Amino acid sequence: MLGLAVLAYTFVPIAVVVLMSFNAPASRNVYQFDGFTLDNWLNPCAPDGMCSAVGRSIEIGLLSTLVATLLGTLAAFALVRHDFVGRSSSNLLIFLPMASPEIVMGSSLLALFVASGLGGQLGFWTIFVAHVMFCLSFVIVTVRSRLAGMDDNLEQAAMDLYATPQQTFWRVTFPLVFPGILGAALLSFSLSFDDFIITNLNAGTTTTFPMFVWGAAQRGVPMQVNVVGTVMFVISVLIVVTGEVNSRRRQRALA
Repeated sequence: MLGLAVLAYTFVPIAVVVLMSFNAPASRNVYQFDGFTLDNWLNPCAPDGMCSAVGRSIEIGLLSTLVATLLGTLAAFALVRHDFVGRSSSNLLIFLPMASPEIVMGSSLLALFVASGLGGQLGFWTIFVAHVMFCLSFVIVTVRSRLAGMDDNLEQAAMDLYATPQQTFWRVTFPLVFPGILGAALLSFSLSFDDFIITNLNAGTTTTFPMFVWGAAQRGVPMQVNVVGTVMFVISVLIVVTGEVNSRRRQRALA
């Protein structure tokens, strides 16, 4: 029963978002379900500026995810597979961005941009740099955990069978680490798409989806926001389910 209660606690807010995406509010009280309609789904870009904000968030999220995943994966391999001066300190330092409050990181990045002469050019690229910086730690920790839990004997066995280092990496190491890399990428995109505090401090006049929602909340959140939330949730579920199905297929093939 406790497990079911926890699941209900987790998914009830999502169910409310899905329900409200079909709401036709009769007043400014948009949080009351007044009637069923498909207009919100048929006209998702009706609120002025919302779709452009969503597109900008997706663009920043994809770019920052790509860069953070690439750099974070390389850093994770270095921390796990190589011994160098400062390795222990580096393993501790990567947790600092995760442990720091977002307001501290956001204001620190703003100070850095201003000191670098970019104070008057805050916008898309400063948001991108900020998102890469706070996503890096999550990627490194996720991929490093996957690498640390991997059986080194599998790579050794491949090389004993005369596989080259390149063949061993692409046919043994990478497939085993890929679920961790994919998980880190999904986490990075979610963090980037969802971020408000760091983005708001370093956005200048650029508006992302969370900033649009925050501004709209002052006069009533449009129901199309719930449509975007529902679509993002469905996409996330499909990605997770697809990954799980593929993982089970691989396990059955190896059995």
